[in-house]
Amino acid sequence: MMYTGKCWKYGDDVNTDVLFPGKYTYNLPPSEFAKHALEDLDPDFAKQVKPGDIVVAGSNFGCGSSREQAAVCVKLSGVTVIIAKSFARIYFRNCVNNGVLPLVCPAAVDAITHGDTVAVDLEHNLIYVGERSFSFPSLSGSVKDIIDAGGLILMLRRKLGTEHLPMPEIKFSSE
Repeated sequence: MMYTGKCWKYGDDVNTDVLFPGKYTYNLPPSEFAKHALEDLDPDFAKQVKPGDIVVAGSNFGCGSSREQAAVCVKLSGVTVIIAKSFARIYFRNCVNNGVLPLVCPAAVDAITHGDTVAVDLEHNLIYVGERSFSFPSLSGSVKDIIDAGGLILMLRRKLGTEHLPMPEIKFSSE
């Protein structure tokens, strides 16, 4: 599987509060999440991000609260891959569960600049930036299955043979 997109690069310790501001956590429907993705980190992101773009960041990406909306808003904005030097553990898992591919590759992060075109070859565990390539650790088969399906719920529906049934709406708000 190959992913290619424009890079949006950020630094270390990007927390979930700047990925998806807490003031929206329980009062917006998921259909509105993408409009506020990274709002407090990069006010231009939500307006300019394109489907397939890739987020690149330093260490401890997604630290802070465990709110799942911080991963969901990134996916709904069209980002399918995040490359970082390291991830906060819960954010990493929230990305996987929501079908966003989180990759750890410090050397690639150091080589990538904002706006670069980045390609990720999941089959060969390589990240391409210009003429350079960087290897990253293999993901487990189960994580690859979840990413391939588009998220944990979609993977389980596929395995259970229920993907043909209507998908219930996910509600994060208190409505």
